[in-house]
Amino acid sequence: MDTADFLQTLDREGRLLATAAAAAGTDAKVPTCPEWQVRDLLRHTGAVHRWAAAFVADGLTERRPLDDVPDVDGAALVDWYRDSHRLLVDTLAAAPADVNCWSFLPTLDHPSPLAFWARRQAHETTVHRYDAEAARGGTATPVAPDFAVDGIDELLRGFHARSRSRLRTPEPRVLRVRALDEGTDAVWTVRLTAEPPVTVRKAGEEVEAELSGPAEELYLALWNRRPVPHVSGDRSLAELWREKGGI
Repeated sequence: MDTADFLQTLDREGRLLATAAAAAGTDAKVPTCPEWQVRDLLRHTGAVHRWAAAFVADGLTERRPLDDVPDVDGAALVDWYRDSHRLLVDTLAAAPADVNCWSFLPTLDHPSPLAFWARRQAHETTVHRYDAEAARGGTATPVAPDFAVDGIDELLRGFHARSRSRLRTPEPRVLRVRALDEGTDAVWTVRLTAEPPVTVRKAGEEVEAELSGPAEELYLALWNRRPVPHVSGDRSLAELWREKGGI
């Protein structure tokens, strides 16, 4: 997938999020994030959109905190989220390909900061769109399998490569993750130790457990939005993911 693909996904997912949030109401509980109501979801995601847009728009080269969220609720909060999302999409669409700004997940090979932010915000918004639709109830919008595979890769080789990952074991363990519907390339081997996990995108070595399923279901499971579709081998490693794999 390229930057244009991620921007298209980001645009669509943010609009779906706002529609679901408006239908649910800002008082509604978010079952996939039990401590949140829809108002918390909108405030968080809107603030992240504005935060990301500022790095690209202003060429900021150092990390900065999120801005304060305005004290609004109900329909006004949904409108603020829509404005935040539109600001992000328009900023990324208008930015030069060689824009220089701060980004993170250095273990992933992004061609540019712009490519990083389009990808990261597309996944951020998709996961939280799923949250909003869970709060609304009814059938969730599908996640495209190729996009889900990309998100699994970002999570395993990006987020969990960072020092803040809690996905660790006292003794070395080896876990495999496999998206069953996306071919032989959609497999990852995760080496767990007392240090941050090291993940390679290939199979081939003996593992103690495998987490597998269709790419969409596996993507949402690894973001702790659904149960893991299928676990083979040592089920304690799946439980470790559930307890320690949150971002």
